[in-house]
Amino acid sequence: MGVAGIDVGARTTKAVIMQNGKIVAKRMIITGIDLNESAEQAFNEALKAGGINRSDISTIVATGMGRKSVSFANEEITEVSAAAKGASFLFPTVKTVIEVGAEEARAVRCESTGKVTDFALNEKCAAGAGSFVEAMARALEIKVEEMAQFSLAAEKSVPMNAQCVVFAESEVVSLVHSKIPKTEIARSVHEAMASRITSMTRRVGVEKDVALVGGIAMNPGFVKCLESALDVQIMLPEEPEYIGALGAAISATV
Repeated sequence: MGVAGIDVGARTTKAVIMQNGKIVAKRMIITGIDLNESAEQAFNEALKAGGINRSDISTIVATGMGRKSVSFANEEITEVSAAAKGASFLFPTVKTVIEVGAEEARAVRCESTGKVTDFALNEKCAAGAGSFVEAMARALEIKVEEMAQFSLAAEKSVPMNAQCVVFAESEVVSLVHSKIPKTEIARSVHEAMASRITSMTRRVGVEKDVALVGGIAMNPGFVKCLESALDVQIMLPEEPEYIGALGAAISATV
């Protein structure tokens, strides 16, 4: 029999199916208005991708901000637990897990088993989440995918004082009008976000090894700034956006 983990996030919904302790299928879709329907779609697409019958799944565990909306789940776990379990499965030596999603971020201290020993959440502000980078990309009038390369190309950065997304957008526009290179502004955006994440992480203590999960982990510009702020080398999974769903699936096997 297999197990499944479903992570219903603010931006995307992910499903991971495991059998005998191995990932056999996974799928990610855009989260719709109906959270239960999004979970169903992601789960069914994962089943199809793996050539697996629904009757072959013994346990389904939901996580993410929409976990309580998944009517067909047998259990649910918090995003904190899911991040710790998923990261520990891939990196047994990890002690600190940082997860940055579209709308929120969290820092988790954990044992090698994935057991959470402490955690901290960012305040309810998008300045510490992936949507902050997206908003700043719009202000710079570049694609969000270009933010990383712009940041990495910068030789220096400029101070950014605003913490709120709305005020930060205005500050970015002012910097552009002041003829500050967009590369330097992009780096400053990543540094400001890294500073906020670092402050959150230090509340639980930074103990090596450190892993970064969530969609922002695919942004090398942000990763570089965070490594510099934390003064550590960060471990990165190949598909960081699936860690929550993976952690939920692992929870189903216990």
